Amino acid sequence: MIKIAIADDNSFLIKTAQEKLSFFDDLSVKLIAVDGKDLLEKLEINHNVDLILMDIEMPEMNGIEATTCIKIKYPQIKILILTVFDNDENIFNAIKAGADGYLLKEINPKDLHQGILETLNGGAAMHPSIAYKTLKLLRNPQDFENKECQEKIKLSSREIEVLEQLSKGLNYNTIADNLILSPSTVRKHIENIYSKLQVHNKLEAVQKAKSNNLI
Repeated sequence: MIKIAIADDNSFLIKTAQEKLSFFDDLSVKLIAVDGKDLLEKLEINHNVDLILMDIEMPEMNGIEATTCIKIKYPQIKILILTVFDNDENIFNAIKAGADGYLLKEINPKDLHQGILETLNGGAAMHPSIAYKTLKLLRNPQDFENKECQEKIKLSSREIEVLEQLSKGLNYNTIADNLILSPSTVRKHIENIYSKLQVHNKLEAVQKAKSNNLI
């Protein structure tokens, strides 16, 4: 008996997945979670599952983040992304996170069953449109990664000026004097910079800005 976990925040889609799996005697749904955080907490109690059908867009913790955590803690568990989203960013991030396959929720029961068996046997089940996009991403991975960084990190010209001053080791007051700003305005710019770069201190901000050619 193949033990399945389902992670999805949509109760209707959970029931739909369960109905598709119910056609097959070799599959058993052992665990249902409403988001990535819920899934990890339930796996802590019992991680005796063979494969997870993982949604992407979920509250608390999305499917990409959950996949990364699970592959570190429970590498033996296979993860099939089952989602309505087939955009390049999701595919790229799912593969990077360690997903073993990527299927769309429109899939019929027979193909879902086949995808599960294929994945458990070491294959990589993928919807045809996903497989095609994956090939394109594999041909140009660096270009795609750089594009994603550029799309995600957009700093204003003033924020870049503040970052350049920060990279020189200057304090808030000196930066304020140099750029003819108030210290509180400089502080606000730095808060925005940290938020956009997703960092927590000056060193991280400067390193990430340099690695992304922002300064």
